[in-house]
Amino acid sequence: MSDKGEPNARRPVVEMLGIEKSFPGVRALNNVRFDLYPGEVHALMGENGAGKSTLMKILTGVYQPDAGEIRVDAAPVALPGPNAAQALGISIIHQELFLMNHLSAAQNIFIGREPRKGFGIFVDEDQMKRDAAAIFQRMKVNIPPGAEVGHMTVARQQLVEIAKALSYNARVLIMDEPTSALNETEVEHLFTVIDDLKAHGVGIVYITHKMDEVKRIADRVTVMRDGQYIDTLPAATTPMSTIIQLMVGRELADQHRATGHGTEEEVLRVTGLCRGTAIRDVSFSLRRGEILGFAGLMGAGRTEVARAVFGADPIDRGTIHVRGQERRIATPADAVAEGIAYLSEDRKHFGLVTGMSVRDNITMASWYRYISGRFFMRDAVMDGVAKEYVEKLRVKTPSVGQITRLLSGGNQQKVVIGKWLLRDCDILMFDEPTRGIDVGAKAEIYRLLEQLAAQGKAIIVISSELPEVLRLSHRIAVMCEGRITGELDGRTATQEEIMTLATQRNAAAA
Repeated sequence: MSDKGEPNARRPVVEMLGIEKSFPGVRALNNVRFDLYPGEVHALMGENGAGKSTLMKILTGVYQPDAGEIRVDAAPVALPGPNAAQALGISIIHQELFLMNHLSAAQNIFIGREPRKGFGIFVDEDQMKRDAAAIFQRMKVNIPPGAEVGHMTVARQQLVEIAKALSYNARVLIMDEPTSALNETEVEHLFTVIDDLKAHGVGIVYITHKMDEVKRIADRVTVMRDGQYIDTLPAATTPMSTIIQLMVGRELADQHRATGHGTEEEVLRVTGLCRGTAIRDVSFSLRRGEILGFAGLMGAGRTEVARAVFGADPIDRGTIHVRGQERRIATPADAVAEGIAYLSEDRKHFGLVTGMSVRDNITMASWYRYISGRFFMRDAVMDGVAKEYVEKLRVKTPSVGQITRLLSGGNQQKVVIGKWLLRDCDILMFDEPTRGIDVGAKAEIYRLLEQLAAQGKAIIVISSELPEVLRLSHRIAVMCEGRITGELDGRTATQEEIMTLATQRNAAAA
């Protein structure tokens, strides 16, 4: 292991040496090494498909390595399954949530490990809630232990998942994109928890694509690329540009601000949109060739507005004009018929059929184009179209026949984008379009959205990442508690101005 960035001379709690792993047709890991010390945060970085998740699945016993050695406290160990890893104090928080929606927060945290009473016959619900409340208090989050998980926002569900992992009192805690659904306040709460875990000697593997988080929380950074170990560096003194270049193997062009402002042709106008307390008298317009950014904190109502315009949720009142004509959009089918597409933030449940192939997912919204006769699909044509979008979006997949659930999260997102691009809608609403996507793929998505705008598409981008909103938007609508509190010129707006509007709760309530 490289000495660069090594925190001290203490013995690593975990070492992975010469790890190799292959799947049919794919060499996922090639002589990879990684180590973790007690009380440090070691960031593991790389583009989607670099092998990070595979390496961590080996460390947690999900996969068995083809070659190499794993050591815990300097002793070689075998990890035949997840239970063996947990017995050694190795726990993971997955990027994809594994919660049971019909159970409470406390029940999800302690499922299979519930405290008992009455000679072990009955579950001690009160004790379980007290134990869950203690974990939430430590995390400094206000979640009722008895609240049903299915009624929570994605952000709160993520926090329950984190609490579940913390409940194992792990010595090694793997966090895979833990902040992807958290707002800035919740992220700071998580970082406070991480600081406390470090102080108690817990070693943390932190997988993220967010450079600012690495600088804020990590002690060391290990970079992987194409299934290989690249380097280990100190987080505090290594420039972000160096890390990015190691990840992608190439320099990325400097980010710039959006230029121009689209045409004067208005393609969408929303007036007085209301839905309970989630959407309060929202009005905005969208022009052809324009990217309109929606910014705001978690729960501000951005997603709710997009879902209402798309017909996914009913509205109480308000009007929607498409290309100058008032339209009644009661269902997503109505929206698609009007040339409106919506890329949901929850792509796994609302954007994909994960058991179907990449080809079938890309062509799903345009299936009617590929009917031959009355009952047959033109498979060869569909294959060709799907391959075109796989290449255009740089989807990493062995073939267009690959089952979509076997792709990484970032590549699954690209498949959803390909579906709507093939449908050729004029109005595109992207909700968190690059969540969980690595820096190289982000740059490609940014260029793609700009190209679509230049071709005359009208685009709405909802993003929790302020640099992303500033990077893409011609105009920025800022929301707080269901209302639009201000609009900014994307070419001159600052993060400070956006955050000021995003926290104007008193003004929003007025």
